[in-house]
Formats: sequence, C-alpha cells, structure tokens
Amino acid sequence: MAKNLPLQEITAVQSVILEDDKDLLLILDQTLLPNEKKYLELRKAEDVWDAIYHLKVRGAPAIGIAAAYGIYIEAKKSGTEEYEEFCKDFKKIKNYLASSRPTAVNLFWALDRMEQVIFKHKESSIELIIKALKQEADNIKQEDEKVCESIGEYVLTLLKPEWGLLTHCNAGTIATARYGTALAPIYIGNSRGYNFKVYADETRPLLQGARLTAWELQEAGIDVTLICDNMASIVMKEGKIQAVLVGCDRVAANGDAANKIGTSGVAILAKHYNIPFYVCAPTSTIDMNTKNGDDIKIEQRAGEEITEKWYEKPMAPKSVKVYNPCFDVTDNKLITAIITEKGILYPPFDKSLTELYSNK
Repeated sequence: MAKNLPLQEITAVQSVILEDDKDLLLILDQTLLPNEKKYLELRKAEDVWDAIYHLKVRGAPAIGIAAAYGIYIEAKKSGTEEYEEFCKDFKKIKNYLASSRPTAVNLFWALDRMEQVIFKHKESSIELIIKALKQEADNIKQEDEKVCESIGEYVLTLLKPEWGLLTHCNAGTIATARYGTALAPIYIGNSRGYNFKVYADETRPLLQGARLTAWELQEAGIDVTLICDNMASIVMKEGKIQAVLVGCDRVAANGDAANKIGTSGVAILAKHYNIPFYVCAPTSTIDMNTKNGDDIKIEQRAGEEITEKWYEKPMAPKSVKVYNPCFDVTDNKLITAIITEKGILYPPFDKSLTELYSNK
C-alpha cells in the first residue's frame, strides 16, 4: 500500500458526525468493522445509550463526543421555555447517558461540560442555551482533534524511524475526533517517512486490535502485523519491539492507568524486556479525584462475548462460568511516561500530575 500519505488523508475517517439540520448523529458502527463500513443514525437518547453500551461507538474521546452531541439533540426537542423544567429534563438525560459505560472518564467529563453551559446561561432564553450547547459539543470535538495531534507530536520525540511498536486495543482515529492517541505518533511519523513497523495485539475478548487497529492502520498504509495477545512476549524477546504505545480510559492521581483488559500484562512484559511503556492520555482522561487504580470501577461484560460472540457455534461448555472484566489497571511503576497534550510526564506521577494541574 502507499506510504508517506498526507496526514489528513491518513486520518480521514470520522467516527462521530452531527447532521444538525436533520436532528441526528451519525456514528461509524465499529461492531461491523472490518467487514462493513456503515454509519448509524442516532435520533434519541436511547439510540446514543445503546451505541455507547454496545460499543458501536467506542474509545474514550469518541464516547465523550457522542454523548455531548447526543444530549444536544435531545435538548433541541425541549418544548418548554421554563429554565427549571429544562434543567430537570436535561439532568435526567445526562444521568441516563452516564449510565452507559462506567470506566471511561471522558463520558462524564463531556456531560459535565454540557451541563455547565446551562448553568452559565441561566439568564438566557432556552433557544440561546440550546445554541450554546451546540457550540460546546463542537468545541469538545475540535479540541480533541488538537489534543490528539499534540499528543502525537510529543510521543514522536520519544521514537526513532524504523522502530517496531506494539499497541493494544484501539486508540486510533475511530476512537477519537481525529489522529487517535496511541496511534497519533504512528500516523504523524508515517507521513514524515518514519516507516514504523506496528504489531497490534488482537485484544480479547472484543478483538478491537484485530478488527479495528489492524483495519485502520492497513487502510492508512502503515506496516502492521496482527498478533494474538499471548504472542506479545515472543515478539519482545525476538527484538521486534522498541516501544509500547497504549491509550487509556482513566488515569488516577497516582498515575495508575485503566485501559482495555490485557494492557497490564503487556506492561509487565515490557518491564521484563526493558522496553519503554508509554501511556497516551488526554488530560480529559486524568481523574485527580480518583486516588489510585483500586478506586477505578471496572466494567464487567457478558460472558457470551468470550464463549460465542465471534464463532459460528459456541466454543465453550454450555453454562460455564465466565469472568469478563472489560478493563484492567496498569500499576504506575510499570509506566515509563504518560504523554498528554500538555507534555510528557515522568515518575513519580503523583508529583508530575499534581504539577500539571497546578500549572493549568
């Protein structure tokens, strides 16, 4: 496939698109990839909730963007001119959307930002409040694009051309507004001739690495090799990997980072083989109110995702007990650096994170 494509061409796919004149939100259905590229029309809060819960839209930033636009679309339907009644209805929808996924902090962050718009415009008409909500949702999406590009530039300073990079889950363009987080430096570097060789874990049980990361990297002309999760150790031992890049859904105040299940194991392997392990984290994923990883709520999902979801016939004994946590937490001691849009943070993370927020 073509190499050194223009950056905008590499990252052209959008996962969340507002069609304001039609009162609907288009989202790329990530459950159908890589076999079918289809956009779903979301017209009400129930549609948005379903899309987030069932991973039709996924990736912490993309979830936040979808929630922001989703609650705006619902606000447009309000038939009241009374501020208190409008607030009551808004709060109900906000809480409903917030119940869709418990781990990714961007969901709550985006919904809180939308709610603050209402409080700031208390003296305005409902019509003006709705316009302000649209602007805030646009801001969230536009800011995320800039954030991801900035993260990519910072991470790129840590990498060298021709390096082999391992990534887990999907932290790319379709998980964000554009560029991705962990994949941003790969896209930016590729456009400048770095020619990275990427190894993508399949990422069980939902196969985001196989279905999504491998798909979007291949579409962009990146040299990508798909491996099973239990092959990470051997490619590291063989010297194929010079750095590990992962995204995250929540970073605690001490630097513990929650990401797709299996990330912690990759970090342990990287530590053993003395390979740098980089967490790419927009500041919107950093939760200074969460003391450490033990305080992060880990989403539990249906066992069918493991036993039968990807098979023509069930591949496990009927009624077998299944433990299916969607995320794990990587201990801060395993993380070489946390890269945000504000810069590169190094251990001790409780200190560097505190300094980051004291300088904001």
